[in-house]
Amino acid sequence: MGLVAAHRGPAGLLLALALHLALCARPHRDYCVLGAGPAGLQMAAFLQQAGRDYAVFERESAPGSFFTRYPRHRKLISINKRHTGKANPEFNLRHDWNSLLSHDPRLLFRHYSQAYFPDAGDMVRYLRDFAHHLGLHVLYNTNITHVTLDKDPQAWNGHYFILTDQKGQAYQCSILLVATGLSVPKLVDFPGSEHLEGYESVSVDPEDFVGQNVLILGRGNSAFETAENILGVTNFVHMLSRSRVRLSWATHYVGDIRAINNGLLDTYQLKSLDGLLESDLEYLALVKDSKGKFHITLKYFLEENNSSQNADSIPLPQDDNDNFAMRVAYDRVIRCLGWKFDFSIFNQSLRLSSGNEFSKKYPLIKASYESKGSRGLFVLGTASHSVDYRKSAGGFIHGFRYTVRAVHRLLEHRYHGITWPSMEHPITQLTSSIIRRVNEASGLYQMFGVLADIILLKKVSCLYPHWPAKPSSGPRPSLLFLNLEHSCLRNATAFEYLEEFPMQMLAQLETLTGRMAHHGLFVISMEYGRNFSGPEKDVFFYDRSVGHTEDAWRSNFLHPVIYYYRHLPTEQEVRFRAAHWPLPRPAAIHHILEDFLTDWTAPVGHILPLRRFLENCLDTDLRSFYAESCFLFIFTRQKLPPFCQHGYLHMQGLASTESLQQHGVESRLLKSYAAMEDSSQGPGDHPLAPESLTQSLDSNKEEL
Repeated sequence: MGLVAAHRGPAGLLLALALHLALCARPHRDYCVLGAGPAGLQMAAFLQQAGRDYAVFERESAPGSFFTRYPRHRKLISINKRHTGKANPEFNLRHDWNSLLSHDPRLLFRHYSQAYFPDAGDMVRYLRDFAHHLGLHVLYNTNITHVTLDKDPQAWNGHYFILTDQKGQAYQCSILLVATGLSVPKLVDFPGSEHLEGYESVSVDPEDFVGQNVLILGRGNSAFETAENILGVTNFVHMLSRSRVRLSWATHYVGDIRAINNGLLDTYQLKSLDGLLESDLEYLALVKDSKGKFHITLKYFLEENNSSQNADSIPLPQDDNDNFAMRVAYDRVIRCLGWKFDFSIFNQSLRLSSGNEFSKKYPLIKASYESKGSRGLFVLGTASHSVDYRKSAGGFIHGFRYTVRAVHRLLEHRYHGITWPSMEHPITQLTSSIIRRVNEASGLYQMFGVLADIILLKKVSCLYPHWPAKPSSGPRPSLLFLNLEHSCLRNATAFEYLEEFPMQMLAQLETLTGRMAHHGLFVISMEYGRNFSGPEKDVFFYDRSVGHTEDAWRSNFLHPVIYYYRHLPTEQEVRFRAAHWPLPRPAAIHHILEDFLTDWTAPVGHILPLRRFLENCLDTDLRSFYAESCFLFIFTRQKLPPFCQHGYLHMQGLASTESLQQHGVESRLLKSYAAMEDSSQGPGDHPLAPESLTQSLDSNKEEL
């Protein structure tokens, strides 16, 4: 630990020994997780399943303590769609915004509430069961009050993280996973701000607001939630914020204003006394008159005059402008400005914040969710939302359950040598693999534009176990052998499929996953149209839906996009990509046409254009063929389709039927082998079996 005795002699040695014993006595964990909220429990479940040494530190006596208090009015805005008409559990997670990932079907949130917008108490109960049923290692009533670094060249990252709790007990960790969420209310500092009531403490009983004039500072869901609770009993509610209102149906960002809370928009636009106003709060001041009423004025007026004078004599904007919008007096002013990350427990040596305005809300992290300042420190859950703020769902359970899984996979490779999970398939299954994923994958669907599936192309030598060996000497090789060899050497013959990789880390894919991209790759993501989302957009305009395959690139609604790269992009290419592009310019790009049902299985509208795009990229034919067609292609084509290479020549081609054979004969594509067949022939003696192809070639030499 680099201990140095401060004094020489027996006393100094005793002191050094005591310190050394104290440091050695502190418990060590490979992984320490701060916070037993949804993100912390999700990471714990993955660590538990992998058999890793870990502990979760929770300051309260049970998990999910945030939801015991918030939202204040107890209704969650994360949907709980219990019925989709589908039995596929992965697809159903697209519309389940509350469940964490596990292998236990009992731990789906649909079993805890029947409400479309559940009560927060149901979330508390769910998280407790999740931790209990999976046997997660959580240290409750352990409040970590300080986190620092201890340099050690033998540690995984060259240092340990030292966590100290409220009792002074220290814990040593190799990896620190911070899942504490955003827990500190955002404050505003202007003259009179001490009179504000905070969202975190204001009364939630509508009876306390009967007949009052209320001003709410803020324009997020907490502000609208508060307004919704008191609209029916107040004289009016005014809402003041620096920025214009952002509606989630226009921005396609679930953190913006949801329809369930926007009753004030109705009453404002229908002129029922309530209203919205825009102004920078830093220019305002709040003064209280002798009757206990609050007035909005400008900070400039207080600075120009003696601010210590009686409140009733302070100039107000309506003194100069008699139709000033906020000239009325308010009974209550409520602050609903959201939350920020608690940096107070982290030593400056961890460099979690740079001090700029955005990093005061979120920690500084990379697209891999690792701290920019401390290797081995990862931020999970809501606190990691800086990666996709106002772009995707990474700040919410239905998004960060997948980003947490991505972080776990990165950890498994970096510290345990376990490569990113993948499935290898023959190239003939490329189209069907993509279609399956875009139609059922929940991680792609929820973390659109952030997580992507990666397809790594492979070139595997062609081996035909039933085929006679190619002669090493003697006569010129047959046309059959030449065609097969030419087909095998030119094109990708297989691919590896990696799911839900962070798109912005694409340049480091080989380092982070242990998978190689030597022969090109495809990247599959889900995206909205480029100019479709935004607070000023009319998303209900006429002809908003694109219905023709040739216009698929104009698709507005969420749809799959496939990028093709001949080589892995460099870090510079990713960093300096074109504005509003999630990835660098590819060699080719394909948009699968948007679909009203989000069901991309139409043979002509979806599958055929995708297959042709893949064929153009790979310079190959990805269609499936019957055995007779493969047999014919061997003699008539220079390049044998991959399906025939991987299917027919391995005796795995599509089985033909008698009617199909007859159709081939009648269309003069095939000869009639009825006269050649003998009732005593076995399956391997059939003229179309691979073992018989050389004999067929010799017998048809004259005709060829």
